[in-house]
Amino acid sequence: MRVGDVRRDTGSVTDDRRRPRSVYGVGDEPDARFSLANERTFLAWVRTALGLLAGGVALEALDLPMRAGFQLAASVLLVVLGILAPVSAWLGWARAERAVRLRSPMPAPTSFTLLVVGVSAAGVLVLLGIALR
Repeated sequence: MRVGDVRRDTGSVTDDRRRPRSVYGVGDEPDARFSLANERTFLAWVRTALGLLAGGVALEALDLPMRAGFQLAASVLLVVLGILAPVSAWLGWARAERAVRLRSPMPAPTSFTLLVVGVSAAGVLVLLGIALR
């Protein structure tokens, strides 16, 4: 089949150039609104990752009145979360897009716990670093 050909069995349009094939190679083409909503969620996670990275760098770059060990630990934790968030976002996007294409139930979120625990831990480290200075 060529790009733009219509499958006889499902009536959906195929495009062999779309990647990843593990996502676009399954199921039927969904309503564009669902794919675009999924993409917006992915981009929100990427923005969150940028914020975590910026927060971690700023925390270490600023001369804050707190214990250095706590400051470094919170900074490193935020940077690590900033590295993990886009990876998690990509995996979540792929899982959701496959579910939409296969008309199956949406998968449960998997990274919320990591993000909540990590950001909370960074906040506790900052609080302790300030309180114990």
